[in-house]
Amino acid sequence: MADNPPDYDLAERIALTSPDQVKAIGHPLRTSILHLLHERAATVTELAAAVERPKSTVAHHVDVLTRNGLLQVVRTRKVRAVEERFYGRTARMFYIPSEPSPAGGQMPGDFNDFEVAARESAKAFEQGKLWGFIRHARISEAQAAQFWDRMAQLVDEFDRMPRSGETMYGFAIGVYPTDHPTLPREQ
Repeated sequence: MADNPPDYDLAERIALTSPDQVKAIGHPLRTSILHLLHERAATVTELAAAVERPKSTVAHHVDVLTRNGLLQVVRTRKVRAVEERFYGRTARMFYIPSEPSPAGGQMPGDFNDFEVAARESAKAFEQGKLWGFIRHARISEAQAAQFWDRMAQLVDEFDRMPRSGETMYGFAIGVYPTDHPTLPREQ
């Protein structure tokens, strides 16, 4: 599949190894900024217009993301006497590694992609436009890891789709252990 968005070079994946990085992506406005920059680089002015917030507010959140290594200036241009900065993500995907960070520090336990997806999808559910499945299977941890690798490929495919429609769609997937009961093994 061809690489479509965004319009600048960036790493494929970056591990979030500090609590500050995880906190940075946990804010809804910063998450929106990261999503917008997945399409193309943008200025603070463009971002502020897109999220309908004051430039000063957006500039603060862009600064937090930049200080934590999630955004970078990818190009500049002169507009009259002012140098305008275009910001872009540093990676297509940010993830929290399963190993503890060598830097130490307790990672926040309150960041949950599914909580974000549930909040975002409520309106689509009310409008009858939410497509979703939930399934449960008793499988080994190794099988769950293999399945996750296949899902990560699907996420990558979704991320690289050309931005052509009028509606922004969300896509949430996951594999997680549950407390569901299981039948005893047949004898």
